Amino acid sequence: MIGPRWLQRHQIAVYAVAVLLALGIGLGRPAAASFFERLITPVLAVLLYVTFLEIPFVRFRRAVTNGRFMAAALGMNFLVVPAVVYGLTRLLPQEPVLLVGAFMVLLTPCIDYVIAFTDLADGDAEQITAATPALLLVQLLLLPAYLWLFMGRRIADIVDPGPFVEAFATLIGLPLALAWLTEVWAARAGPGRRFQSAMGWLPVPMMAATLLVVIASQLPRVQDSIGRIASVVPVYVAFLVVMPLLGRFVANRLGMATGEARALVFTATTRNSLVVLPLALALPAGYELVPAVVVTQTLVELAGMVVLTRAVPAWLVPEEPSRAFGRLVLRND
Repeated sequence: MIGPRWLQRHQIAVYAVAVLLALGIGLGRPAAASFFERLITPVLAVLLYVTFLEIPFVRFRRAVTNGRFMAAALGMNFLVVPAVVYGLTRLLPQEPVLLVGAFMVLLTPCIDYVIAFTDLADGDAEQITAATPALLLVQLLLLPAYLWLFMGRRIADIVDPGPFVEAFATLIGLPLALAWLTEVWAARAGPGRRFQSAMGWLPVPMMAATLLVVIASQLPRVQDSIGRIASVVPVYVAFLVVMPLLGRFVANRLGMATGEARALVFTATTRNSLVVLPLALALPAGYELVPAVVVTQTLVELAGMVVLTRAVPAWLVPEEPSRAFGRLVLRND
């Protein structure tokens, strides 16, 4: 039976259909780009609302109950990842339009489908869920600082505060506030709980809709620059290789259990293109490629998740022998 759980487990197939449809529209009907462009803002707003609704803001205090995992997740995402990203981006053409897109997406940890992918790999999804409020708030605070650190005064020349602040308030601040109010309502009243449960259907379809409208609207204007956009793909692939290994190394050093270790690998690897996409779309003329650079990371990452959700439990962080034996005994019984 199709439900939120089914959609989560088959989300990559759903996204693949949306991407193929978007490519067909973008290449076959380029005149439709303006129509799809008008849909970006409302679709993104709904997507971010239902995404933020999955973050347990009303249970924020529970996020610090496992201090070791929280410290490891914050350290990996905001100390280790920036160092890795800076090193990998030295391989890119030093064009601001490519650098700002790569920095924006790689410096922000995922706070939505990372939970589903962790669960698919039999990781501790509850730890990721509890950590998401802190990961979201810290990335919003630190992203401007890292952009300034890595790009210097060039970022000040790129970012016009007016549209940037407007995009942040409209597409991030407002959905975030509404999600928090919805969670408060759900915690206090039955209708609120039923409404929040109904919204649980929407994250995967809205993500698919976002990929559709963004690719269909942006492809006609960037198809002459596909080669430049493709230059970031090796960096994104390298990130998908390096970060799981570093996540496993840190988890091993901290003596984490299997589920926690897998969760740390996924939070260190998956990125948050959805939250930075509104900011990328708010950049001034001359930076039209940045949204495409951001969305390209999503496409590479989704392909990588097909591999990682299998490789992490099978090879990188295998089941502890004692637990695997215990599960076998239970199944035989």
